[in-house]
Amino acid sequence: MSAVRTRAGARTRPTRHRKRRSTTVNRSETVARALREAAPHRLVAVLRDALAEHYGAVSVEVLLADYGLEVLCRVTEPFGECGEEFSVFNSIVGRVFGAQATFVEDDLASGTEVVHLPVSARGDRLGVLVVGVKAGTSSEETIVDLEHVATAFGHELLVAERDTDVYRSLRRRDRLTLAAEVQWDLLPGRAYECPEYSIGAHLEPAYAIRGDNFDWSAEPDRLHLGITNGMGEGIEASLLTGLAVNALRNARRGGVSLADQVALADKAVYAQYRGERYLDVLMLDFDLETGEVEVVDAGSPRLYLLRDDRVSQLPFEPQLPVGMAEDSVYTTQNLKVEPGDRLVFASDGVFDAPGEAEESFGDRALAKAILATRLLPSVSVPQEVLRHLTAYQGGREAVDDALVLCLDWRGRS
Repeated sequence: MSAVRTRAGARTRPTRHRKRRSTTVNRSETVARALREAAPHRLVAVLRDALAEHYGAVSVEVLLADYGLEVLCRVTEPFGECGEEFSVFNSIVGRVFGAQATFVEDDLASGTEVVHLPVSARGDRLGVLVVGVKAGTSSEETIVDLEHVATAFGHELLVAERDTDVYRSLRRRDRLTLAAEVQWDLLPGRAYECPEYSIGAHLEPAYAIRGDNFDWSAEPDRLHLGITNGMGEGIEASLLTGLAVNALRNARRGGVSLADQVALADKAVYAQYRGERYLDVLMLDFDLETGEVEVVDAGSPRLYLLRDDRVSQLPFEPQLPVGMAEDSVYTTQNLKVEPGDRLVFASDGVFDAPGEAEESFGDRALAKAILATRLLPSVSVPQEVLRHLTAYQGGREAVDDALVLCLDWRGRS
């Protein structure tokens, strides 16, 4: 990416709640159609050609977030390893990625305007699209069009990853362990947003995760959410978690109650391991209309509530971990969430993590970290909490998986 000099008053345009002008020429739809028709491995090439043809783009660059959400990797062709890297924390493209807002600046050396656009799909941040156009041509109408293109590109990226490995490979700064490969393929995504709620989640260490997992399903009137933590290490832990997560999904898709979902998963795990291996599960079923929540707590994942600038741990009556005993019976407990509530879920690798003092992170420091992130969007909270954890541990390498999931509840008006 060429060096650029930001002009005074460089334009920053939020991407949310923007309405497209009815008079806009339908160029963005033409580009989106070209992306839909492109071969999965040719998305970037087709995007570059379409933007040059319909918007006179003189340069087009795509940067994808790595698995650890620490850098943005420039996509190079022919495909190989990640190209030039840009920090998520202290670069222009990193700020665009974090804020999810368009940023326009002048490249005085080349006489172009550079438009930086976030690439995401339903709240899941994927990367940044950087488009260079001739100076004076980035009208408001053009920017709106390019934002539509960036969104279409994000959706097509997710679809393309079903059929090709090129984008997954580019996002890797290091080789994933086999256990991490299994775990990443289990996840629904790392974020999701809709009018009623928004979700952000993250796992560390990103390239060597083992048994921690999160899962959700967005339904017309409900949200199903689960946090799991399989015992053991390496591939054994990931296989255990994979069995449990798929058993839970199978039961959920069969339409059974929340308690029975956990009971059926318990039977599946016990039948395979006969109680020698088991996992902790926290399952929730939200009613979007009322905010009523059914909960099954079968182990160690903890839930913290941020309401009115106060953080409290929600105590549930613990039940047997999944797969520990034969024919375990599970019952639901009840919770009610209110608009404006923030729920933060943490695995034992977070709240049990030791610090330099005697107490663990979850005793007091975790609540302080949650409170300190109250002004951030849900998608940014997990990483920030994990940074607090790293600082609390004095920079020492973690010995366990660390999972944080944040749910901001708005409810249905």
